[in-house]
Amino acid sequence: MNVPDAVETADAGVADEKAPPPPTRRAVGAALAVGALGLALDQGTKALAAARLTPGERVPLLGDLFGLSLVYNPGAAFSLGAGSTWIFTAVGVLASVAVVVFAVRLRGLRWGLALGMVLGGAVGNLVDRLGNPPAIGQGHVTDFLAYGSLFVGNVADVFVVAGVGLVCLNLASPRPGENHRVRNAQP
Repeated sequence: MNVPDAVETADAGVADEKAPPPPTRRAVGAALAVGALGLALDQGTKALAAARLTPGERVPLLGDLFGLSLVYNPGAAFSLGAGSTWIFTAVGVLASVAVVVFAVRLRGLRWGLALGMVLGGAVGNLVDRLGNPPAIGQGHVTDFLAYGSLFVGNVADVFVVAGVGLVCLNLASPRPGENHRVRNAQP
């Protein structure tokens, strides 16, 4: 060990003593809990919408800005890719697995909440793709939240968008107590 290495090691020891300990809980527990809640809310509201709403009719809630309108969507957002439903099923499976892998590796409630929202939304729409007609893996997603004349979505979509927004915030903001001091490699 040379002198610069010894100084760096000593500095690292001092910095470690002053820094708060890292969170001890992994994000996976929170992600799974939030994901399960998101899935339950999504599937419950979809079942309620399918039981109470008539396809093609609109129930205004905030005039023309927001309402309820039952639609069975074979594609993605804005019904894009309606002929490629199996691709969205595969992407949903891969996204769900990726979120769980990230949640296992990350720590902290903030990451658990963000990843859990993405997971709950992805699995919510994946359940529709796997279980709804016309076929397994090609099922249509139940949408019922009508945003003006722009598009119709569901609770799973809300969870995905909010979760991705939280992921972006987590990436943009440091964890409390994180030290962002830049070290000069020169002694």
